[in-house]
Parts: sequence; C-alpha cells; structure tokens
Amino acid sequence: MSDDKQHVLFDAAWQKSSHSSDNSYCVEVAVTTELVGVRDTKDRSGGTLAFSRERWQDFVFGLRDRG
Repeated sequence: MSDDKQHVLFDAAWQKSSHSSDNSYCVEVAVTTELVGVRDTKDRSGGTLAFSRERWQDFVFGLRDRG
C-alpha cells in the first residue's frame, strides 16, 4: 500500500460496532472514499488491514450469504 493511502487511514474516523460489549474482543473499521481499514480495538498501533471498497463489499456479501 502506498504511503498516501496509509495516511488516509491514519486520519480516518474509526468506529466499532454498537453491539460490542465492554470486553476487548472487538475490531474497529474506518471507511474512506478508496479504502476500508480494520484494526484491533485493544491494539490500535499494532497494524491495520486495508481493503479496497470493492473487496470489502465482496467480504461482507460473502458473510451475509453464509447466513
């Protein structure tokens, strides 16, 4: 991933599910115009997975299809 794209995620607004409990078994997601970032809530500086919006959509639809 280019440095420009990494910077976009660094400055993005991160959110976690409102269904998350207070334990630390959660991920946060940031959505930008180009990318979707996913990181561990309990280790925010530990790394970020970055997906194109198209690949993220494929992932979410795949989860929905599996029921």
